[in-house]
Amino acid sequence: MLDLKALIRTIPDHPKPGILFRDITTLLQSASGFRRAVDELVQAHAGRRIDKVAGIEARGFILGGAVAHQLSVGFVPIRKKGKLPFKTIAQPYALEYGTDVVEMHVDAVAAGESVLLIDDLIATGGTAEAAIGLIRQAGGTIAGCSFVIDLPDLGGRRRLEGLGVSVHTLCAFSGH
Repeated sequence: MLDLKALIRTIPDHPKPGILFRDITTLLQSASGFRRAVDELVQAHAGRRIDKVAGIEARGFILGGAVAHQLSVGFVPIRKKGKLPFKTIAQPYALEYGTDVVEMHVDAVAAGESVLLIDDLIATGGTAEAAIGLIRQAGGTIAGCSFVIDLPDLGGRRRLEGLGVSVHTLCAFSGH
């Protein structure tokens, strides 16, 4: 059986000293690895009603677009402030030093739609929590969240589960 974790490259001291960056581009370069990751992200939500898939910029676009295709549903990009061309709703979130903002088009999610949120990695959960806030602000519900990588030491999964959201991950790495 293919080991997805073995396909993920670790880059020490990126973007700053002491950080072990988990790089999924090596997984994406593997046809069988990419296929398996997408299949597992889809299968985790079998039987759930999903109207749209939302992906968080930028690696969440790659994975989320593939998952949306497999589920035959639309895709919603969640981007950093100022990147979307139409009217948006915004949600700030905390960073280690300061804040940032994610946005979504106002018409991306209709009231009552069930949305699956996808990204490559869950660390502290701040960005995912902001994305959940946008979807809920638009009147959507969260079908669940799926990530390739969990960094459990940083508490993101617990944070999202505390919001009443189910979280599925394909592998975990200790540390940060």
